[in-house]
Amino acid sequence: MSKFQVKFNEEKCKGCGLCTIYCPVKIVKLDEGRINLKGYTPSMVTNMDKCVGCTNCAIMCPDLVIEVIKNEVV
Repeated sequence: MSKFQVKFNEEKCKGCGLCTIYCPVKIVKLDEGRINLKGYTPSMVTNMDKCVGCTNCAIMCPDLVIEVIKNEVV
């Protein structure tokens, strides 16, 4: 299991790409194969295991679409 989980409210995402620019490990991308109900290309994480939990994506999102959660280690 990944140490962190990144959740997107995809229906609110406008596909502005700010989250993709500020991800230091470059795992946040626009999902070019999909569009949401508003007609925008939502963001997604390509490899959750590489997430460092910096929250840059969530901080830069102007629409508060992204939440970064630290998973409990059991």
